[in-house]
Amino acid sequence: MKRREFLALLGAAALVDPHAALAQAPARVFHLGTIQPAVPLTDASPFGKVLVKALAQHGYVIGQNLTFEARGAMGDVAKLPALLQELKARDVDVLVAVGYVAALAAKAAGIPTVIAWGAGDPVETKLIESLAHPGGNITGISDVAATLTTKRLSLLKQLSPKLQKVAMLWNNDDLGMTLRYEASAKAAQSIGISVQPLGVREPDDFNEAFAVMSKEPPDAIIMVADALTVLNRKRLFEFAAAKRLPAVYEYDFLVRDGGLMSYGPDLTESLERAAAMVDRIFKGARPADLPFEQPTRYPFVLNLKTAKTIGLDVPPTLLALADEVIE
Repeated sequence: MKRREFLALLGAAALVDPHAALAQAPARVFHLGTIQPAVPLTDASPFGKVLVKALAQHGYVIGQNLTFEARGAMGDVAKLPALLQELKARDVDVLVAVGYVAALAAKAAGIPTVIAWGAGDPVETKLIESLAHPGGNITGISDVAATLTTKRLSLLKQLSPKLQKVAMLWNNDDLGMTLRYEASAKAAQSIGISVQPLGVREPDDFNEAFAVMSKEPPDAIIMVADALTVLNRKRLFEFAAAKRLPAVYEYDFLVRDGGLMSYGPDLTESLERAAAMVDRIFKGARPADLPFEQPTRYPFVLNLKTAKTIGLDVPPTLLALADEVIE
């Protein structure tokens, strides 16, 4: 059959059944990966479900036109490069990363990446060139540590009016979190609150941090969240309760898990906006051209049960400010 006759027949078939020609070209399947320094962000995990639901609103459904590969280093960040090579072997189109060290490893791997949260200041850490023009393979969501710390300190001061010294606990091996601590410390000192720096690098270091706080008690604690501190959060909860110390955290899931209170970005919103960025990259946009975004919702969550355990009386004015109270 001549080519002209074949094309004529194909056109006729399409007129009879307009779906016939389309049926010959199945829809593309997109491949999404997630990477965390801690537990994997799977499609069955609480935050993974949020991401999957948000992607579905953009038309991507697992098992139809989307595959979902999750990897987590379980606190051993040295595993991240190997995990990323596994994802590259799976031909992931886009990666959703949590935390600075995961984002740094993703940058080295060259995979188009959207940071969901927790990477600190991406310009200061040199992950990107600028917020408006990232210029590489990374874009995502970021917040301003100094501004948020000022708000967290004001909440602590309402709870403890005599607040003069705050302990800050952070992972000293994570550049993103170290810079976050430094910005937070400057914010505290600018309003006359002294800082007790407690950098940790491994789980055993928490014992030393607790010993320092026992010997020289602070008035309150701020925990900078990353894989190391989150994986050891229960130890801090127990120490704070035993010493009757108020503590504020960056994310609300830590309060639902037993922490006293949190003020920070709404992670559901962050994941929804990360999904929108993934959609744009799936459709051909480059991370280099997608400006970094800031969260717009910052819920204040208070665990009244934890407050009672510590023996803290929460002022009605502070209680009234809470977006969510856990009893």
